[in-house]
Amino acid sequence: MTTEATLPSTSASPTTRQVWTRARGVVLALVLLLAAAVAIAAIRSDARHGNLDPRSADPYGSRAVAELLADRGVSTRVVTTLVEARAAAGPDTTLLVAVPDLLTDRQQNRLRSATADSAGRTVLVAPGSLSVERLAPGVVADPATSLDSALSPVCDLPAARRAGTADTGGIRYTATRPDADECYPSERLATLVRFPDTSGDGDTVVLGAPDILYNDQIDEQGNASLALQLLGSRPHLVWYLPSLSDTTATGSDDERGFFDLLPSGWLWGTLQLFVAAALAALWRARRLGPLVPEKLPVAIRASETVEGRARLYRKANARDRAATALRSTTRTRLAPLVGVPVTQAHAPEALLPALSAHLHDHGDGQTMHSLLFGPPPSDDAALISLADQLDALEREVRRP
Repeated sequence: MTTEATLPSTSASPTTRQVWTRARGVVLALVLLLAAAVAIAAIRSDARHGNLDPRSADPYGSRAVAELLADRGVSTRVVTTLVEARAAAGPDTTLLVAVPDLLTDRQQNRLRSATADSAGRTVLVAPGSLSVERLAPGVVADPATSLDSALSPVCDLPAARRAGTADTGGIRYTATRPDADECYPSERLATLVRFPDTSGDGDTVVLGAPDILYNDQIDEQGNASLALQLLGSRPHLVWYLPSLSDTTATGSDDERGFFDLLPSGWLWGTLQLFVAAALAALWRARRLGPLVPEKLPVAIRASETVEGRARLYRKANARDRAATALRSTTRTRLAPLVGVPVTQAHAPEALLPALSAHLHDHGDGQTMHSLLFGPPPSDDAALISLADQLDALEREVRRP
């Protein structure tokens, strides 16, 4: 009796078809989610704009202000790059910078150099402490914001006196220039500051909050009057919305990346979600506990168990495991027949000499070793042949 030696097989590994069958549900769900996200983005991209956008009709957009200005003959143009904003600065133009804090240090310095002697008006909407120092020298932002939204002007600026109470409460400022107008104070610090440029023809307005520009608040207090007077003093209004695609943001050490522009709350919120997910996974894992063996509710015939296990092996192409089970069982049954303890049935140095002594005419020891301890079969035919050879060996040992 001879058997062919083969290399160990990896037939128990899942096939490409099996991997695809198991993963296709997850892949399909991801594709559907991606398609839905793209569709929603495509549908809403043409109709929606960001906050403080004069084209947006959302509650936090500024389309209402732009239409009111248009009725009074003031044209509004949206720009998204520093080059366009600097080129638009002039004596007949009001330049509104919607979100000054999004500009890098380099952009802020270049913008200030373009507007300082332009003889036009520059309106800065809620600049922070670092931004206001560069864009409006002589104005300092206080770290504590205003507690009230609606404030009274309490100043001599004609636009503020005509508008009356307005929703300017936000960042509070202190002007160190004697020629500055400080209006709408909150706890003795102004939320609107205006000061003339060095040329004397233009000026800069620092607004502590964007509320008077929002669509849903334009009709409250004196918001509309104040917004129209601040933005309608010149025939042209250039609305500067800083963009991430602006190439002037690069080229310096202080450039901001995508994650620098995200509010800190988003980063902390994402971290909290990861911690919550880890805690939930740990909680669920502890609930599972160790495996507990249970008795079967009904008795199952041994033949059915063997057949079911064989089908599982066949489905997984696990010929190596099937061959191991056949050889182990055969060795366990043969050991007592040749006088070897069951505890040594799986040791070749104990079992093979006893078998050779019992079967004087059963080939050499190498053939016996290959049959009982050899490599797994390479295909189904070899597995069937191995089973037949093991049965034949056991019958011969049992023969009186």
